[in-house]
Amino acid sequence: MNSFSTFTLLLLLLLPILASCHEKQVYIVYFGGHNGERALHEIEENHHSYLLSVKESEEDARSSLIYSYKHSINGFAALLTPQEASKLSELEEVVSVYKSEPRKYSLHTTRSWEFSGVEESVAPNSLRKDDLLLKARYGKDVIIGVLDSGLWPESKSFSDEGMGPIPKSWKGICQSGDAFNSSNCNKKIIGARYYIKGYEHYYGPLNRTLDYRSPRDKDGHGTHTSSTAGGKMVPNVSSIGGFASGTASGGAPLARLAMYKVCWAIPREGKEDGNTCFDEDMLAAMDDAIADGVDVISISIGTKEPQPFDQDSIAIGALHAMKKNIVVACSAGNSGPAPSTLSNTAPWIITVGASSVDRTFLSPVVLGNGKKFMGQTVTPYKLKKKMYPLVYAGEVINSNVTKDLAGQCLPGSLLPKKAKGKIVFCLRGNGTRVGKGGEVKKAGGIGYILGNSKANGAELAADAHLLPATAVDYKSAMQILNYINSTKSPVAYIVPGKTVLHSKPAPYMASFTSRGPSAVAPDILKPDITAPGLNILAAWSGGSSPTKLDIDDRVVEYNIISGTSMSCPHVGGAAALLKAIHPTWSSAAIRSALITSAGLTNNVGKQITDASGKPADPFQFGGGHFRPSKASDPGLVYDASYQDYLLFLCASGVKDLDKSFKCPKKSHSPRDLNYPSLAIPHLNGTVTVSRRLTNVGAPKSVYFASAKPPLGFSVEISPPVLSFKHVDSKRTFTITVKARSDMMDSIPKDQYVFGWYSWNDGIHNVRSPMAVKLA
Repeated sequence: MNSFSTFTLLLLLLLPILASCHEKQVYIVYFGGHNGERALHEIEENHHSYLLSVKESEEDARSSLIYSYKHSINGFAALLTPQEASKLSELEEVVSVYKSEPRKYSLHTTRSWEFSGVEESVAPNSLRKDDLLLKARYGKDVIIGVLDSGLWPESKSFSDEGMGPIPKSWKGICQSGDAFNSSNCNKKIIGARYYIKGYEHYYGPLNRTLDYRSPRDKDGHGTHTSSTAGGKMVPNVSSIGGFASGTASGGAPLARLAMYKVCWAIPREGKEDGNTCFDEDMLAAMDDAIADGVDVISISIGTKEPQPFDQDSIAIGALHAMKKNIVVACSAGNSGPAPSTLSNTAPWIITVGASSVDRTFLSPVVLGNGKKFMGQTVTPYKLKKKMYPLVYAGEVINSNVTKDLAGQCLPGSLLPKKAKGKIVFCLRGNGTRVGKGGEVKKAGGIGYILGNSKANGAELAADAHLLPATAVDYKSAMQILNYINSTKSPVAYIVPGKTVLHSKPAPYMASFTSRGPSAVAPDILKPDITAPGLNILAAWSGGSSPTKLDIDDRVVEYNIISGTSMSCPHVGGAAALLKAIHPTWSSAAIRSALITSAGLTNNVGKQITDASGKPADPFQFGGGHFRPSKASDPGLVYDASYQDYLLFLCASGVKDLDKSFKCPKKSHSPRDLNYPSLAIPHLNGTVTVSRRLTNVGAPKSVYFASAKPPLGFSVEISPPVLSFKHVDSKRTFTITVKARSDMMDSIPKDQYVFGWYSWNDGIHNVRSPMAVKLA
């Protein structure tokens, strides 16, 4: 037999084996919760027995298991063929079987082309009210768990100076690995773990030059979010170039932190394009975090596409956390301004949008015709004070660049001989903001102006670029382009950036923040709240540069970045303060306190707007901009129990998320959940819902109802007066919403309209947003 025939025969023999290997993928098999009767080794054996029922050998069953979830979450992640997964899904005791999708989850920073931009905000201590911090003892001994990309333990934000012994309730560990051992934990960082089995199963062994195989952060994101939630107060810090100087502080500066590293660099892709976090790794982390004894979990991670609750690992893990009274805060996502883009829509999660604060980094562009356009930057580099030749990127490109991408300064698109020594004007769109500046630098450009696209509007990006640079809004960008096109020798100068406080109006909503209505549960109004997510200064990893670009070798201790990733830990920190003041409150009570006390006005006394100045609505900001000091004394709360959420799931068609709970025969509506807001997606005639309030204010109090109905609708609240005899007493009321026959013509078709209803006792104003759309 010749060698070719031998090879062919061998290939034919191997094909079925190769095919079966290829077919196998990681699936999560979810049973619900544990009832606490079994030992950990018995649980794992039980999971093995399920695998053995679909596998051919004991060895195959054992080697296919990736994680066995043994604490609160009952389930396992294993390597299965679609047929094996289907077989398991048919078993009565199995709640759901779903495939782990690579790239399904990613960190919520605005660094990708989808929406990479922003305007400025005050350091994380913007939420600080001295009386609140004192009342909460700075979050002392509350434990915040963070699922992210790891942390940089040497950061001053994680110093444990002056902190007392680790709380006795803590049961977690400090896991060793690359450049990280138990000495990297202290009385501030009390726990650190990493989860990589799902990632390595898909991508193969971790490339150790890309990331540390340990809780250490080589990205920056995890260091940033954890220091925002619970970093110590560190005076005299600033970003590179001295921007945003002042005291950096987490929301709860004396809280303890535990890092669960679940997100990793993607092989053969730039770090600036983001990383990935696998279902099975996150579920393992949440199962551990619950068992370790955390009080709050902050998760700045989400999906590009909304996921059904029984296939969403964050939602499943958060439900188990809520059962143990752990508050879970998650980012809404950065896929705005399109509607129905938000992730993390489960009602047992606090879903956080992103808005600005009152600080800008002004860096104007002066053109040769004398016109001046305000821009923003946090680049540390300056031009000599003179005019420089100005050129549009579309005029200095290689011949192979297509017309639609011509002005976007994408990798390898610029011709050095035409760009050298000039200020290059680039447009936003594809590619990252900092990456475009990197291309200008590579091509020999002396400066860089980044012009917003129409979608970005007036929201401005402030980045630590690699050369003198500034970013301008859409209107300015179009005028600069007109100047270049109508001038024989256009010139410009970029004025060095400076930090300006008390800018107005603020806050406003970031255009990248993902919007409601919820695609998964339209009867729940999401997001819940907004918090600072625009140009936030916080701690950074020494293993990453401020831009994360390959060509950037700068190292910084603090960095300014943007995204709902940054707003989520603000609410995580605020929840820790509320936990410290009210240790017996449920996670639903804490969410209610935050939503009903949130602010609707900016610092010029008008309603919060979007980045372009148009009025924003509850599908962008939920209850409004968070006000933690008001939330500490909300007067009344809308409470909800684990059983209430199961009834909500029954009403939403998810029958078996907890097998021990039988859905009632008479079906409820999902909007019957006792939530601090109201969404009616298909109003046909009249809708009446009931809500239950719990008094957490003065023992004897009387509250009066008021409403601002959505345009064209009437809202009736009954009874209109509620009296509470003591703390913890509960009262029920109904809200009846109907379209007004005399205003049918003024109600927009296929569009939501918004309103509010409130309870007021003269001290507290317990306000809830509502969104209504006709059927």
